[in-house]
Amino acid sequence: MNVMDDLQTMNPESAILARVIAPDEGTFPAQAAEALVGLSFPQPDVERMNQLAEKNRQDKATAEELAELENYSRVGNLLNLLQSKARQSLGNG
Repeated sequence: MNVMDDLQTMNPESAILARVIAPDEGTFPAQAAEALVGLSFPQPDVERMNQLAEKNRQDKATAEELAELENYSRVGNLLNLLQSKARQSLGNG
């Protein structure tokens, strides 16, 4: 997936980060790239995201829960951008 091709569908904050990070340019040192590729949400966070997403699908999420879900989404977008650049840096783009 080419992250830069998705700029038009990203929220403005993620689009700015995508331009700054330039995920299609593999310029991370190998050790840094390997560390970034290995990052993931801890299982309790994955479970919480799933709970929040389900409540949202059922239209039962509170404003606070929607804000929390958006925060997870923003962190996930940043992680995706960094990992995309890391994979490019490792030649696994």
